[in-house]
Amino acid sequence: MSNNYVAIMAGGVGSRFWPASRTAKPKQFLDILGVGKTLLQMTFERHLKLVPKENIFIVTNAQYRDLVKEQLPEITDNQILGEPSRNNTAPCLAYMALKLQGINPKANFIVASSDHLILKEDVYLEKIQQAFDFVSQDDVLMTLGITPTRPDTGYGYINFAKRDANDDGIFKVKQFREKPDLQTAKEYVASGNFLWNAGIFIWSVKSLLKSFGKNAPDILTILDKPNVYNTASEQDFINEHYPTTPDISIDYAIMEKADNIYTIPSDIGWSDLGSWGSLHEESDRDEAGNAINGDHVMLYDVKNTLIRVPKNKLTVIKDLEDYIVVDEDDILMIVPKSKEQEIKTITKDVGKQKGDFYV
Repeated sequence: MSNNYVAIMAGGVGSRFWPASRTAKPKQFLDILGVGKTLLQMTFERHLKLVPKENIFIVTNAQYRDLVKEQLPEITDNQILGEPSRNNTAPCLAYMALKLQGINPKANFIVASSDHLILKEDVYLEKIQQAFDFVSQDDVLMTLGITPTRPDTGYGYINFAKRDANDDGIFKVKQFREKPDLQTAKEYVASGNFLWNAGIFIWSVKSLLKSFGKNAPDILTILDKPNVYNTASEQDFINEHYPTTPDISIDYAIMEKADNIYTIPSDIGWSDLGSWGSLHEESDRDEAGNAINGDHVMLYDVKNTLIRVPKNKLTVIKDLEDYIVVDEDDILMIVPKSKEQEIKTITKDVGKQKGDFYV
């Protein structure tokens, strides 16, 4: 039996991908890349190369349980963790660890986001296997750090300690840093000992629960009840007690307090696909820089624009540059790429003026 497991985080709302991503069906359940598979399905298939399907669990909001079953019919109900409330990442990872402890006390697991793009999958899987080997032998917490390709201000950073004589590619983490301003980001990248924090964590159940006991015991006090997990009473217990856990991220609850954190610098072709603009950057583009998702699109003097329209809709656009055009049949959105950070505000306005149906 393999001791390695995967927890795919699939509970987010993906509001920056509105109007494609809606509360009822967020971006992880969409074919956002236009490849015939949803982001969740792509993430699941990626990890099948690492562990058997029985060892992959989906951590999501309870309202998306049916969507998960529809898109991943090969997994069982027990492999879907349905959160009754959105309390951030620390409580749901404690839930995952307690559930796995009941299945296999020797379990190690990776925390993977359902909506990330990884272009160099072979390198990614190699790094994760290396991390699994490391956490299975020592009381450590690991994170896969992304080798930065630019001084990006949209990510948190991992400051790691360089060693002169190091041939295993594993480094001690000195500190996590918040999203920096541009000048600080430039300094981070130039120094060579900073990585992007992608939120990819690897650890043993034993080490993680030990760290919860030390750094966030209030969460364990609420959730750690023997003989509940993987039984018929699990969901009722979670429905009653999970909403009372603190709303806190794993970064604040554990990672910024623990002193046994290590990282593997990784160049895996990673993007968090956090916005339409990042999708445009990662998509195939024509000679004018346009990324087109649609079968009947005619462009005249259009440049550096992302276009997502229904397959059967003839779309004609002229004289447009640096825009996002998204047509979801019942909603058409046209926004300058430079103003895409305003989409969240726009979505809130839509909800107020037009109702929840559109958000």
